[in-house]
Amino acid sequence: MRRSAVLLVYGLAVFLAGCGSSPATHYYTLGAAAEPVGRRSSVSVAVGPISIPAVVDRPQFVVSTAPNQIGLDEFNQWASPLQNNIARVVVENLVALLGTPRVILNGDAEYRASIEVQRFESAPGEAAVLDAVWSVRRLKDGKTETGRTTAREAVQGRSYDALAAAHSRALARLSRDIADAVLAFDRSAL
Repeated sequence: MRRSAVLLVYGLAVFLAGCGSSPATHYYTLGAAAEPVGRRSSVSVAVGPISIPAVVDRPQFVVSTAPNQIGLDEFNQWASPLQNNIARVVVENLVALLGTPRVILNGDAEYRASIEVQRFESAPGEAAVLDAVWSVRRLKDGKTETGRTTAREAVQGRSYDALAAAHSRALARLSRDIADAVLAFDRSAL
């Protein structure tokens, strides 16, 4: 009888230990996806401020689960704050697209690019959606160009790697629109 009680307690402990373990958390980052251009430029651009919707301003992936419904994925998270992640990627993309190393976050430059992300939606296995209003201001005379970039990038597979890659491609499209505005301003200044 005593032996069966010990076995029962041991079995219960093993069972509870198995229930207490949870899946490992995976961390993701966005990446620069713009193709470098062949030209070199000396233009300087400061990127910022950048704002994002409060609903996605959290470490977890915020995923669409149904119309008007989202879920937080506790085991798939951004490696750094999403706002910082977006800013870093836009800077890296603009360096490649403008052919200049003189692209910085929030500093003194000839041009300032501000971005207000209005939608940053994630649907694993379906699409990454980005909708952002941006403005480029030439600091010497205050002239401003404002635009809107809406990008829907298909997600190749159900993995979160694929979802982060789709968001990176959407940010590359946003960066191209900003780069085009900077280059148009720069040509008009000549």
